[in-house]
Amino acid sequence: QVQLVESGGGLVQAGGSLRLSCAASGRTFGSYAMGWFRQAPGKEREGVACISSVRDTTHYADSVRGRFTISRDNAKNTAYLQINDLKPEDTAVYYCAAKPGTMTLNVWEYDYWGQGTQVTVSS
Repeated sequence: QVQLVESGGGLVQAGGSLRLSCAASGRTFGSYAMGWFRQAPGKEREGVACISSVRDTTHYADSVRGRFTISRDNAKNTAYLQINDLKPEDTAVYYCAAKPGTMTLNVWEYDYWGQGTQVTVSS
């Protein structure tokens, strides 16, 4: 089992940057694919980025490609989401999640979730 804790959210102006962190418990972090998701008020949760457990292969939603970068440090049991050129439409609660096996942006395929961190972008 994996427990996840996100941090790094906050209030930023449009055009700014944030780096979100996802700290994981357990000794098997390196065996899990990781994903970052977000949920805006009144909208469904959507996947924005994911990274494989090996080779650090990544995949992004079209809406964030080029602005978001997912990475992981298995020695620190931590995944990251670097967000650049923030836009008001990026305002949401951001969640990290973990799953065994292959990476995916599908919400329903993830087994373990953090509590989320709020990102608010002002125009």
